[in-house]
Amino acid sequence: MSSGTAESVAGRATRFVRDLSTFDATMIVVGSMIGSGIFMVAPEVARTVASPGWLLMAWVIGGFLAVVGAISAGELASMYPHAGGQYVYLREAYGRMWGFLYGWTLFLVIQAGTIAAVAVAFSKFFGVLVPWISAESRIIPLMLGDRDVSFTTQRLVAILSIAVLTWINLRGVHSAKIVQNLFTMTKIGGLAVLVLIPLLAGRTAEAVTANFTSGHFWGREPFEVALLSLLGVALVGPLFSTDAWNNITFAGEEIKQPERTLPRALLLGTVLVSGLYILTNVSYLSVLPLWGSEMGATVIERGIQHASGDRVGVAAIEVLFGGTGALFMAVALMISTFGCNNGLILSGPRLYFAMARDKLFFRQIGTLNRRAVPASGLIAQGVWASLLTLSGTYSDLLEYLIFGALIFYIMLIAGIFVLRRTRPDQPRPVKAPFYPWLQIVYVVLAAAVVINLLIMKPVNAGWGLLIILSGLPVYFFWRSRAAPSPSRK
Repeated sequence: MSSGTAESVAGRATRFVRDLSTFDATMIVVGSMIGSGIFMVAPEVARTVASPGWLLMAWVIGGFLAVVGAISAGELASMYPHAGGQYVYLREAYGRMWGFLYGWTLFLVIQAGTIAAVAVAFSKFFGVLVPWISAESRIIPLMLGDRDVSFTTQRLVAILSIAVLTWINLRGVHSAKIVQNLFTMTKIGGLAVLVLIPLLAGRTAEAVTANFTSGHFWGREPFEVALLSLLGVALVGPLFSTDAWNNITFAGEEIKQPERTLPRALLLGTVLVSGLYILTNVSYLSVLPLWGSEMGATVIERGIQHASGDRVGVAAIEVLFGGTGALFMAVALMISTFGCNNGLILSGPRLYFAMARDKLFFRQIGTLNRRAVPASGLIAQGVWASLLTLSGTYSDLLEYLIFGALIFYIMLIAGIFVLRRTRPDQPRPVKAPFYPWLQIVYVVLAAAVVINLLIMKPVNAGWGLLIILSGLPVYFFWRSRAAPSPSRK
C-alpha cells in the first residue's frame, strides 16, 4: 500500500496519510508564522527602544533565534518524525511529564488562544469592508462584572471562521494543504509589495531624515546597559511574531520523507519569514519617522511609535496610497490571518493525538476519522478556541505565556545536548549545524530574555508559570488512569 493511502477499519483510518511535500511543509511553516503581528508589533517595540537601529536589532535577534531554533530542532525532527513533534522531543529528552506540560499548555492557551486571537483579528479586518461586523454591534448584550462578554457580530464572524477552517481540515490533510498553499503564497506576495514599493519608490524625505541621519539611527549610546534590558522586553513582540515555526513538527507522520523534509521546511520557512520581517521594518522606517506624537493629526506626525491603534502596516500603506490603502491592507490582513489560522488549526490536533496515544489525554482524541485526520482533536480545539473568543481573556493569557513558551523553547534546544549524551547511537539523518556553539548561543540568549522578563515583568512571568504548573495535577490524574490496576490477592 502506498504512503499516500490510509488503511481503515470500521470506517476509521488506522494511520495518517503522507501527503505533505517539502513545499507544502514550508508553506505551513511560513503561513503559521505570518499572522497579524508584523503589521502591528513595531509601534510597541519602537516605544520601548526609541531608536530605528534598536528597532531593527530586535527583529534581527528575533529572526536569529527563530532560525537557530528551527535548524537545531531539525536534528530532533529527523530522529523522531512522528505525530506530536515538540511534545515527542521533550518526552524523549526529559520524560513524559515535561512533554505533557508542554502539550497541556499548548492546548489550554498557546494554540487555542492564538487561534482565538487571530480569528478576532480576522473579523476586525473584515469589519473594515463590512461595517456590520463590529465589537459594538451586540447580538446578545452581556456583562460579567466589568468585563464585556457580549455576543457581538465580530465574535460571531470569528467563530464562523474557526468553524469553516475546522471543517476544511476535517475533510483531510489534502484539502487543508490546498488552502494553506493558496493563502500563504498570496500573503507572501502582499508582504513583498509592502516591502518593495517603499524601498524602491515610496521613501519619504521626513522618514529618511528622521530615521537614517547620522546620530539618529541609534538614538543613544549603542551599548548602554539599561537599553539592553529594554531590548529584552522589546523582543517579546518579534519573538511571538516569529513563533509557530515548530507547528509543522506536530504533523511529522503526514510528511513525505520526514527525516529530510522536516529540517528543510524548518530552515526554508524561518529564513524566508525572518528576512521578510526585517525588510518590512526597514520599509516602515522608509516611509514613517520612528518618533511621533500621540496627538499628531497625520500618519507622518504620529510616526511609528503612535500609529493609530498600533496599525503601522495600515499607516505605511496610507502614506503610499492614501485612504484607499486601508482597504488594501484590510484585505491583505484578512488573507494573512485566515491562512495563519489554517496552519494552526491543522497542526495542534496532531500533538493532542500523540498525547492521547500515550494515554495522557482523552482516548477519543487519539483516533482518526475515515479521512485520516484526528477529527475529535480538531473539534475539541475548535470548540475551546471559540469559547475563548467569547471570554475576551485570550490576549491576557497569551501575554502570560510569553515567559513559559520561551522556557519550552530553551528545553527543546537543550534537549539536543541531553539526547546526544543519553542516546548517542540513535540514528540522526540530519544533525544540528555548528553543534554545540550555535545551540549554546541560542540557550544563553533565550535564557537572558527569560531572566530579563522575570525581573521586568514579574506578574506576567508568574502567571505564565502558574498556567504551566496547573498541568501537574492533570498529568498525575491521567498517569494514574493509564497505570495498570494492582492485582488483588
